[in-house]
Amino acid sequence: MADWYNYPQYFDMLFRDETPVEVEFFQQAFERFAKGPVNRVFEPGCGSGRLVVAMAAKGYDVTGLDLSDAMLDYMRRKLRRRKLDATCIKGDMTRIETSQPYDAAFCTYNTFRHLLTEQDALAHLRSMGDAIRPGGLYILGMHLIPEEEYEAVVERFKMRQGGTTLWTTISVPETDPKKRLETLRVVLKAVRASGETIRIRSEFPLRLYTPTQLKRLLKKVDDRFEIVRSFDFSYDIDDPLPLDKELIEALVVLRRK
Repeated sequence: MADWYNYPQYFDMLFRDETPVEVEFFQQAFERFAKGPVNRVFEPGCGSGRLVVAMAAKGYDVTGLDLSDAMLDYMRRKLRRRKLDATCIKGDMTRIETSQPYDAAFCTYNTFRHLLTEQDALAHLRSMGDAIRPGGLYILGMHLIPEEEYEAVVERFKMRQGGTTLWTTISVPETDPKKRLETLRVVLKAVRASGETIRIRSEFPLRLYTPTQLKRLLKKVDDRFEIVRSFDFSYDIDDPLPLDKELIEALVVLRRK
């Protein structure tokens, strides 16, 4: 079994249909909620760089940060192939350093939940507060868990691209509400046009948040950020939803004070 993070192309395939929808939402949010123009943008935990590349293609000055060399190398190759410019940095999400503040940033699809303690989550948010200019935006997206008891859903996907067929199963084999941790298991089978088959299985912990817990966390950084609007993963800028117990796909637009 190989590790998912050593095969960024399959990471890219899994989320490819979401990329244009996310980018359109970002641009609409920049126009509607940011104070001042947005050009310089940042993605912490950028992974394979699907959003970095897409935003660079739209003409933004983009920086992506990640800890995975394989992901960063893949992103650089994609940028070269498309003759695009972006800055790729290896680094830790809890310590964001920049010589020039960003106009906006985005961190979607549970990347924030890789920060496993409240200490790290707060360090990240405060660091992002230092990295984004006043009036700039931070768009934060993650799955939340219901306030009451629930049963985790197993998700299965099949997709095809460039002669490769990819089967993916995402499940949660372990949950510890007291420690606020769950184990996410990702199992992939990729069959290339040549007939070669690659099997991938990865497990990693993610921090759990109910809507109340997320609001409580964001309250602790209200000296830096205000909540402007919240949405779900339909990415409909004209359909904001309250950050309450009904919201289990949270897309929160924060604005730097």
